[in-house]
Amino acid sequence: MNHKTILLVEDNPDDEALTLRALKINNILNGVIVARDGAEALDYLFGTGKYAGRDLSNMPQVILLDLKLPKIDGMEVLRSIRADERTKLLPVVILTSSKEERDLINGYKLGANSYIRKPVDFEQFRESVKQMKLYWLVLNEPPPPMNR
Repeated sequence: MNHKTILLVEDNPDDEALTLRALKINNILNGVIVARDGAEALDYLFGTGKYAGRDLSNMPQVILLDLKLPKIDGMEVLRSIRADERTKLLPVVILTSSKEERDLINGYKLGANSYIRKPVDFEQFRESVKQMKLYWLVLNEPPPPMNR
């Protein structure tokens, strides 16, 4: 059975709490798996490390990926996601406070589906999450599992 989950890859506890709060306020009741660094995100996606044995047919419906991460940065995580048959079609939304134009360009070059700058204002952020929910969790048709 495929459960609609969100993989949130975020190392900043304040941003994590803000994102989870915005998801809850917008009635996004999907399970949210939080990975606090790039290595943990890849372990979750590929069923390694502490996620060894995880059912890989249950992939997240969308990945919310920060760029500035410890261990493995967000661009490397995205590169790994796109390089693997099992995950290359998963929707990835870069959710970052980076204002670097090269991050924006590189994110799209590496196959990000969307790039959202985290607004500092909570109401703006809540509205961004609401729009993201409508598109990625309601309207968007996700790819079928690739490991059949």
